[in-house]
Amino acid sequence: MAYEVTATKKRPGTFDELEGQDFVVSTLKSSLESGKIAHAYLFSGPRGVGKTSAARILAKSLNCEKGVTDTPCGVCSNCLEISRGSSLDVIEIDGASNTSVNDIRTIKEEVLFAPNSSRYKVYIIDEVHMLSNSAFNALLKTIEEPPPYIVFIFATTELHKVPATIRSRCQQFNFRLLSIDKIKELLANAAAEMNIQAGNDALLWIAREATGSMRDAYTLFDQVVSFSNGSITLDIIREKLGIVGLDTIDSLAESIADKESTKVLEQTSDILQNGVSINQFLLDLTVYFRSILFIKQGISKEAILGFERKRYSEKVIESFSVIQVEKILEILLELHRNLKYSINRNFELELALSKISAMADYIAPQEILNEIKKIKQELINGTFSKQSVAEVPGPEKDEEEYSISLNQKVDIINKIKKYKLSLASALEKAVSWKLKGSLLELVFDSTYSANFVKTDILAVKETIQEMLQIQVDIIITVLDDNHDDSGSADDSVEMVKRVFRGEVIKGD
Repeated sequence: MAYEVTATKKRPGTFDELEGQDFVVSTLKSSLESGKIAHAYLFSGPRGVGKTSAARILAKSLNCEKGVTDTPCGVCSNCLEISRGSSLDVIEIDGASNTSVNDIRTIKEEVLFAPNSSRYKVYIIDEVHMLSNSAFNALLKTIEEPPPYIVFIFATTELHKVPATIRSRCQQFNFRLLSIDKIKELLANAAAEMNIQAGNDALLWIAREATGSMRDAYTLFDQVVSFSNGSITLDIIREKLGIVGLDTIDSLAESIADKESTKVLEQTSDILQNGVSINQFLLDLTVYFRSILFIKQGISKEAILGFERKRYSEKVIESFSVIQVEKILEILLELHRNLKYSINRNFELELALSKISAMADYIAPQEILNEIKKIKQELINGTFSKQSVAEVPGPEKDEEEYSISLNQKVDIINKIKKYKLSLASALEKAVSWKLKGSLLELVFDSTYSANFVKTDILAVKETIQEMLQIQVDIIITVLDDNHDDSGSADDSVEMVKRVFRGEVIKGD
């Protein structure tokens, strides 16, 4: 017996076998049961989801020898001829190769003749959007008022290219992509019928690669079966088709999380030398970080992630924030767009991986802005403290010493001036304000000013704590204690001048 591809062998023969199109099936079956047959149907949707199969099933339902039914027998001469494509009353036309108005005029002439041996003459036009505008115009009158024994079934993958004048004369049915779980289930059934051992990961990979098309899934399944010797595993697929396994990508991602750019580049070089193309490697890495992003968002469904949640490295998941993973994906997708025009694809890939290796330290601009807004609000509310922005020293490090800013000094002195002008004037004589941890050192070059501040040190301390929002202890030091009384006297005179805003008048 001649070999038959799985897609043909598993083509649905009844509405009950048409998987993933519940709305289409229920509506067509209801119209057949009630006898409300339209003159024209328009089936639209992605490739490989059952549009042509549904058209043939509808043709069999209309022409089955047991009468119009939603469950054609499949064994009568009419059903068998339609299944084989040899029925004289079910004409399948490829719209891509019969685009001219002359082809449509032929149809207009043929519809005048009654069916040869069936109840209805059915025209199935695939890829109908490929017809020319003049051909569409020639169809208008025919599909609007055809003879009662004529039924048109149009199929298209690009509904938007079908003129509105045609769409308005048809009953429209939108076919959907099949879910990964459904495709995986149908592949498992096919493997069981063929006595082929198929691993769960392998079937899931095929289902994901099919991107919702059952025909594509069966085609890829046949390819994998051809080199698997009766046992399909993901390791065999990876070896033969040149894809990167999850364990390899996991190891690479852990090196990225550790910021080991050298190791990342070495691992990438090994992967490419094993025969994996740059495009395939980039695709696998992008899909991996897409899955990490979903995990970070709390998604654990195997059909979405591609593998069980536990197969992904916890280290990678914990090392990156959602924003960092999104940034990695941006870099990878940008690289994919740029590779087409690159002068050296390897260089482009290495540069991108080098950037990604530093991503664990990436801080988004929005995060910085949010922190600035937070500090600003704390300043407005009076709850800001230097500990919120200053580096906290480790247990084995010395505390950092820094000087209080000029603006802070001015604010403190102005505050004290409101209730004790002389104390503020003495405090202005401090040559430096050094803060080390919680210890504030006020340095004077005048013993008199230092002693004056010491006498009211509690008021100074309370004001500084209120203005800076920190707890401090104050010590006062003098740069040079070896000075004479005349210096002290000069300081006293200077203090009096400042307090009373006067000047010294010398007598004779």
